[in-house]
Amino acid sequence: MMWTDIGVNLLNASLRADAEAILQRAEQAQVHRMLVIASDELESHACVGLCAAHAGRLWHSVGIHPHQAATARPGYIERLRELASAPQVVALGEMGLDYNRNYSPPDIQVSVFERQLELAQDLRLPVYLHERDAHDTFYAILRERRDELSGGVVHCFTGDEPTLMRYLELGFSIGVTGWICDERRGHQLQASVRHIPSDRLLLETDSPYLLPRNIRPKPKTRINEPAQLTWVATAVAVHRNESLQQLSAATEANFDRLFLSRHR
Repeated sequence: MMWTDIGVNLLNASLRADAEAILQRAEQAQVHRMLVIASDELESHACVGLCAAHAGRLWHSVGIHPHQAATARPGYIERLRELASAPQVVALGEMGLDYNRNYSPPDIQVSVFERQLELAQDLRLPVYLHERDAHDTFYAILRERRDELSGGVVHCFTGDEPTLMRYLELGFSIGVTGWICDERRGHQLQASVRHIPSDRLLLETDSPYLLPRNIRPKPKTRINEPAQLTWVATAVAVHRNESLQQLSAATEANFDRLFLSRHR
């Protein structure tokens, strides 16, 4: 069985210095591919060199996270357009809305989100989506553009079945993280994951965040990494009542179809 981690913050300070060892541990765990997420222009630019050095194993996005929306400099869309021409770019994002902490004012988040969606439409790239405590506005913006977008994934989904159905109705895939392994907070996701169609499901660690709580023996550090994706897969398979072989085959095909079809 092989696995693809579609959510790795490999440029985060907790991971970057140890990147080569992290990639080796991932390979030992059969995690043979990763999608490295960019959260601002600087990370988007850094992803180009990092992923080019590991072509075929590392793919990446370019984009501006809602937390960083207020720091986007004039001309950012044209610079993202240029960065998106790099061979390993398979998505635009991480983009969206996050009203939980409002590190950027909501009106600026909306503006930066909408401009990146326009760029995704123009470039015909899938979108890598982030939403927290902003569902109604987020959904309304995406519904307006659903026919122009080339698909995408709702990253780190943790919601209930009605919310899931709204995203599926818009045509998006769903990314599931170690949240499903959390016996305290994961009940809603554990119930809704069984309703994700097999051709819309993707797996991710969101490392270095969301360390799966089902890891045994318990790790000495709380820093998550792609090698731990197998613990996410194990929990997803249990709650979907399917084998790991079935899950691996489906999620590998889903990654290929959503992110790599234009590279063939």
